[in-house]
Amino acid sequence: MTKVEKTTLIERLSADFKGSNAIAICDYKGLSVKELEALRQSARESNAKVQVIKNTLATIALKNSGIEGLDLKDNNIFVWSEDQISLAKIICKFSSSINGKLVIKSGYFEGVIVDLKHIEAVSKLPSKEELIGMLLSIWTAPARYFVTGLDNLRKQKEAE
Repeated sequence: MTKVEKTTLIERLSADFKGSNAIAICDYKGLSVKELEALRQSARESNAKVQVIKNTLATIALKNSGIEGLDLKDNNIFVWSEDQISLAKIICKFSSSINGKLVIKSGYFEGVIVDLKHIEAVSKLPSKEELIGMLLSIWTAPARYFVTGLDNLRKQKEAE
């Protein structure tokens, strides 16, 4: 890579990291190219980005975007998104589907450095769509119970 290419990459990554609410750093040793492409595909479906980045370039990009304190060692693959719940779900689901070959090292969720346990806990939360469905169910419950009561009253009157 030339110096110009590195500078361009750092600028793009800095902008991406600033615009994301969630960044996960994983170890990808032992993953085949086919498995990495499957991870990229599932990430694309959830508007997340996946990229293998050299640690020195990643450190500079993270520092430029105001993120410090992440320990980058060995081989790292970075996954980032605006939605931390979907990001955590993608990573944990993918890791379990390939028998743990993708090892979650750490992450950065909304200004806080997080560990594996936090990412796994976030992955178990309901998604935004599930929460909206729960809320709609609660809002429609009174009307549903009213209609059920009227129907029961009608059946009772017909039986008499």
